[in-house]
Amino acid sequence: MNLRRKEALTNIAEGLFPYSETFLMWVICSGLMGLAGGAVGAVFYHMVSWANRVRAAHPELLWLLPVGGLAIVAVYQLCGMSTERGTNQVIESARSGQRAPLRMTPLIIFATFITHLLGGSAGREGAALQIGGSMGGWLGEKLRLNQPSQHFMVLCGMSAVFSALFGTPLTATIFSIEVISVGVVYHAALLPCTMSSLMAYGVSRALGAVPEHFVIHKASSLNWGNSWRVVILGVGCALVGMLLCIVMHTASHLYQTWLPNQYLRILAGSALIIGCTLLLGTREYNGAGMQVIERAITEGVLEHPLAFLFKLLLTALTLGCGFRGGEIVPTFFIGSTFGCLVGPLLGLDPGLAAAVALVATFCAVTNCPFASIVLGVELFGAESMLLFALACAVSYLLSGQYSLYSGQQIMYSKINNEKVDKPAH
Repeated sequence: MNLRRKEALTNIAEGLFPYSETFLMWVICSGLMGLAGGAVGAVFYHMVSWANRVRAAHPELLWLLPVGGLAIVAVYQLCGMSTERGTNQVIESARSGQRAPLRMTPLIIFATFITHLLGGSAGREGAALQIGGSMGGWLGEKLRLNQPSQHFMVLCGMSAVFSALFGTPLTATIFSIEVISVGVVYHAALLPCTMSSLMAYGVSRALGAVPEHFVIHKASSLNWGNSWRVVILGVGCALVGMLLCIVMHTASHLYQTWLPNQYLRILAGSALIIGCTLLLGTREYNGAGMQVIERAITEGVLEHPLAFLFKLLLTALTLGCGFRGGEIVPTFFIGSTFGCLVGPLLGLDPGLAAAVALVATFCAVTNCPFASIVLGVELFGAESMLLFALACAVSYLLSGQYSLYSGQQIMYSKINNEKVDKPAH
């Protein structure tokens, strides 16, 4: 009897050993990544916040946009990097053995800072993913991890810096393990991504980064009265998301086709951004536009009925010509202002509709439904979670194979369980 008990205990110990060894490895590795990502993310957060304050106080900085654009192209070329790949290179590196170079970190920080300071229309999460992905890949290599673990370190880095910048650690975790391949969730990366995300969140908070959070004054749970309205809003968000993806990719293609020279391209883009800003007569569409998002959600107020289209155009002109930043905060802007416009027509409170549309549009352009639902909870609270879930389910299906990230791989069809394994549009 004692022999059997001893054998059973031995089998349990042998079974637990690889898991405990992996657990200890990720405690150390993801902890280091969280510390580094949180610190760098907090510094970057303060840089971008400062740039936005200075730009708001000195609107004449817009006229220096061409100079800033030339500086971005020159620095990237000097470092042997292309301004076109960016986030797609990081997403692809999480699947392949080709690591995104560490020099991407200072380059994207510099380029995003210049873009925000001088009035380009861009977000900051693209920078977060590139900073985190390049740092994670480099750290995984220096720690001599095997190839699959190095891929997970890329995801850890993405989670860490995303969490540090936005203050949404659960969204950062799920987004990183969901965005790489549509239809596939990297469950094995859950522990390292969670630990790095939470560590980075704590570090960034300690260093003064303030998490994003909005108050919906008329939050609502799901009921028969608003369910059909949310379904229709989700359909609209899918269409807006597809339009955003098409315009972003088309703008980039047209810039590169008509102006192969990067210096001429970014000068032309700067001229178009300045011209559109002057025609619109407002600077609300420059930078990230968080103040417009906040007004749409908390007050149900719109700058202009077509604000979502104006932001879409300015963002495509900015990122397509070579300025750096990200597409997600502009997506928040586009989704929230679209929801604020359409919501009252459907009988929804404009602030609530803005919040639901923000989440559903994010889902449509990233193909990350679970991360989108969690994003809604972290940004707006759990009371309207079922509304977020319903809108995301609709927008995820109807957005088809479109994505902001051409590096994203569609592994399984959204219609059935058929494996397709092809790049997103």
